Amino acid sequence: MISLSLSLSLSGTHARTRMELAFWHNEPALSRELLRRLPSSGTRKILDTLKCRCTASPFCPQVDRALTILQPEYLAVDLTVASLMDKLLKAFANARVGTHHFSGSTGYGHTDAGGREALDKAFAEIVGAESALVRSQFFSGTHAIACALYGVLRPGGELLAVAGKPYDTLEEVIGLRGTSGHGSLKEYGINYRELALTSEGNLDWDALACAVKPETQCALLQRSCGYSWRETLTIDDIEHAGKIIKAQNANCVVFVDNCYGEFVELREPTAVGADLMAGSLIKNPGGTIAPCGGYVAGKEKLVKAAASRLAAPGLGIEAGSTSGDVMRLLFQGLFLSPQMVGEAIKGSLLVAEVMAREGYRVQPHPKVKRRDIIQAVEMGTPEQLIAFCRAVQKRCPVGSYIKPTAGATAGYESQVIFADGTFIDGSTSELSCDGPLREPFIVFCQGGTHWTHWALVLEDVLESLKAL
Repeated sequence: MISLSLSLSLSGTHARTRMELAFWHNEPALSRELLRRLPSSGTRKILDTLKCRCTASPFCPQVDRALTILQPEYLAVDLTVASLMDKLLKAFANARVGTHHFSGSTGYGHTDAGGREALDKAFAEIVGAESALVRSQFFSGTHAIACALYGVLRPGGELLAVAGKPYDTLEEVIGLRGTSGHGSLKEYGINYRELALTSEGNLDWDALACAVKPETQCALLQRSCGYSWRETLTIDDIEHAGKIIKAQNANCVVFVDNCYGEFVELREPTAVGADLMAGSLIKNPGGTIAPCGGYVAGKEKLVKAAASRLAAPGLGIEAGSTSGDVMRLLFQGLFLSPQMVGEAIKGSLLVAEVMAREGYRVQPHPKVKRRDIIQAVEMGTPEQLIAFCRAVQKRCPVGSYIKPTAGATAGYESQVIFADGTFIDGSTSELSCDGPLREPFIVFCQGGTHWTHWALVLEDVLESLKAL
């Protein structure tokens, strides 16, 4: 692409008009049409006063072509980011966030200068919840989800998974597999049942309408696709499912695994009726700079129950130390999160467009409005999956010299290959991809602090696949 920045003054007026024209090397007709629409006097002035900055595209032709197609979608993403940023700024103002909140604490955490409270308050307002618990002591999204589940479930009760099989790392928490004696929900006498998705990969609304029983204490909705080939749930889906669940059992807790979905849409699950949700700060809400942590948000009573599982009964939410450096990064990461999520979404749109045109199956489809930051691509063979991940790793800022290899990973049933040359360990929001070595060998792409990173990565991906 060649970008021309034009500045001109039209005769007879005091108005100064600044124009930005994009001259695509593969779209000469567009260039001619843009110039044709200019008034003749304006055209002469342009020729007289042209100030031109020409930049040759650093991207491969496949990416350039995709970028031409995706301009409307990119603009829509930016508008969503702006709306979310407005909401976030108001929440920070209402929580009266100040530099004193970044001082942190030691030991028991009793000397915290209000940072915990301000962060919880701002987060709760942003996501439309009564209360929130945002803590560095959660060391993964699975940990935060487990604390929430153990907080609301009791022996003899039932956990109902509404969106099919949950993410691999929750299987041992539930007791579907793993070593006995580690305190799974099953060992505590909590039953488990799941509703299969339809053949199209959607929620089975007919089955859900009669699935909730009197003993169903919690209905789990996994918002993201996880390691399955299905569409991510929309906020409207979650709202509708919640109403169906509550109509059958008003006491059943509607709980959402919100990982990878934060700040993709304008509303969060807790703003549309979900009782509780949880996620990770090294994913979307950490803005790529939170070094650790997770969150639980929702009804105040349920958040406190989850806090008792993170800590211990009686300790409440007013304990636990966090260093000042970490506390500041949690605030700053939350502030950055809408724009970082926006860039990740642009990257996912680009991956979908390029890989679909290369003949690969993708989920979501190109140009489809995003519901989370994950883009799945069916590679078909283990060799192609590995080649894709190695090409991504090669273009990461950290560990670019490493060749990823599939292996056993804690919490996962299958061997998994990861490309995650990130500054924060496990921070998939920075730019990463991964996939289990099982048919049909799907790679799951996510993150990116700017869409141009994926644009550069894709050239290496295409070259690596072509070389097989």
